[in-house]
Amino acid sequence: MTISAAAVAVEIDGKCLLNDVPLCIEPGQIIAVVGPNGAGKSTLIAAIAGDITPTEGIIRHHDNDLQTLSFLDRAAIRSVMAQSQSVVYDFSVLDIIAMGWVRGRDGESARQFGAAVSAIVEECAIAELLGRTFNSLSGGEQRRVHFARALMQLWRPRGSANSAYLLLDEPTANLGLAHEVRLLKKLTALAADGIGILLVVHDLNIAAKFADKIALLHSGRMTCIGAPKDVLTAERLSKVFEIPISIDPNPLTIKYY
Repeated sequence: MTISAAAVAVEIDGKCLLNDVPLCIEPGQIIAVVGPNGAGKSTLIAAIAGDITPTEGIIRHHDNDLQTLSFLDRAAIRSVMAQSQSVVYDFSVLDIIAMGWVRGRDGESARQFGAAVSAIVEECAIAELLGRTFNSLSGGEQRRVHFARALMQLWRPRGSANSAYLLLDEPTANLGLAHEVRLLKKLTALAADGIGILLVVHDLNIAAKFADKIALLHSGRMTCIGAPKDVLTAERLSKVFEIPISIDPNPLTIKYY
């Protein structure tokens, strides 16, 4: 059971944003997507989520063509945290978290809902935000609440099989160090429980430390994908990012300033 992209291309307003991109996300695997601005990272996340339709190629969710799945079917398979998620109406923080709940409204689901909220609020350390309205929060606080909403969609009772996927576009943006570390540790725990994770991240050292695989994009193409030590080489990164980059191999550390 995987999410896979085969020869995916995306063209918008005459501009090619992705070109012949392959990708396969396995359960329990963290793939970090890295690359310079305009490389196609956010477009790749949006295409795999089903938010935009590829011009060419095919994306499969559990062997089903993404384009044949309903919105609810997609929601049962993957949860998405986009780079920018503005909220016009001034919902409460609890309202935003509840938007991730896709498991029904019967009596048993209602009981599970309460357990899920309690667990996720604790895991994300956002109890002090529950009495706030979303638009009163700082940028970093809003990111933490959106992460909680994304986790709410994936929540299952303890012991349940979980072959879902989490797609994240710059989840650590605007986070303080403590919350950044908490989020990354949570992703590691989710992967250990069988969740497949695809995340866009700008910090190459975060990618090196937490990802099982690195997907390096440049000008809409997949330059390289593989283990961090194989992808993150000084020659390749210096060429793609157009600055001198050096590598310390043990532990793998990327230096660029």
